[in-house]
Amino acid sequence: MDQHQLAWLLARLGTATAISDLEGRHARLQDTRAVALEVLNERRAALITDPLRVTVQGITLDTTENLRALERLLADVTTERSPDGPDTAAPHILTITPLRPANRRR
Repeated sequence: MDQHQLAWLLARLGTATAISDLEGRHARLQDTRAVALEVLNERRAALITDPLRVTVQGITLDTTENLRALERLLADVTTERSPDGPDTAAPHILTITPLRPANRRR
């Protein structure tokens, strides 16, 4: 994983994310977008397993907005261009096709 890919990941996942963890995932998955999606899905799953809203002695802890933010980030990472992959947000406008002579008889 090069510095550009690492910077892209840290910009989406935060600088508190362990670089060694990201490098291990990238070595296994071979795709920067897949690494980001895997980390974000794990974070989302961790939020879902806990109650989204807890009230203790009049103090309420609500993580619903955190879940919504993670889902928006997942959607953004899915559609934006990653440093090592094709742009999935843009349609393929240019296609490379080999040219062959026509099979014509004169």
